[in-house]
Amino acid sequence: MTADRPRVGADEAGKGPVIGPMVCAAVRAPAAALDGIDDSKALSTARRERLAARLRDDGRVAVATESVPVERIDDPETDMNGLTLAGQAVAVQAVVRPGDRVDADAADVDAARFERRLRAAVADGVPEVDVSAAHGADERYPVVGAASVVAKVERDRRVDALRDEYGAVGSGYPSDQTTRAFLRAFVDEHGRLPDCARASWSTCTDLLAAAERSALDEF
Repeated sequence: MTADRPRVGADEAGKGPVIGPMVCAAVRAPAAALDGIDDSKALSTARRERLAARLRDDGRVAVATESVPVERIDDPETDMNGLTLAGQAVAVQAVVRPGDRVDADAADVDAARFERRLRAAVADGVPEVDVSAAHGADERYPVVGAASVVAKVERDRRVDALRDEYGAVGSGYPSDQTTRAFLRAFVDEHGRLPDCARASWSTCTDLLAAAERSALDEF
C-alpha cells in the first residue's frame, strides 16, 4: 500500500443517548485531505460542521453514513455492539475498494473480537480488505477522526429535527436534565413515550413505571 493511498475510517455517534438514532459513518480519504481533523469530541460544533462539509465537498474523499433507528435499537433480539458493527459494516462497504486498509473504532470491550467480526462483515461485500479495530482509534487515526466528525454532525442534524418536532429535547443523553424533563413531561401529557425515545433504556422504563405508580396512587 502506497503512502498516499486513501484509507478508510469508521466510527459511530449516538450509541448512548436515550432519544434518536445512532449514526455510523465511514470516510475514505488520503492523508492530504485530513488536515485539521481530530476526534469529534475535541471539536466545537461549528468546527465539526465545517470539517464535515469540507470532507463531503472534497473530490478525493468518499463519505457514507448508516442510521440505526430507535426501532432497531429497541429490538430485544439485538444489542448495541452488534448494531454498531452492522452499521459500520454498511457504511464501510459503501466507500471501500479492494486492497484498502480500514481502521475502525472498536465498539466492544474486546477490540480483537470486534475487528474479526467487522472484517468478516465487510468481506461479504468487498474482498481483499485489511481491517483493524482499536479502542480510541478516533484519537489515533485522522481518517477515523474524520468518520467520527461525519457521524456526529449527522447525528446532531437528526436531533435538531427532533427539536423542530418536539421542542427542547436537550442533547438526548440520559444525564441531560433537559432531556429527562422533556421525556417526563411527554409521558405526563400523553401517557406514553415519544416515538423518538429508546423505550428499552432504563431512563424510559423508570419514567413509565413512575407514571404508572402515580396513576395508581391517584386512583
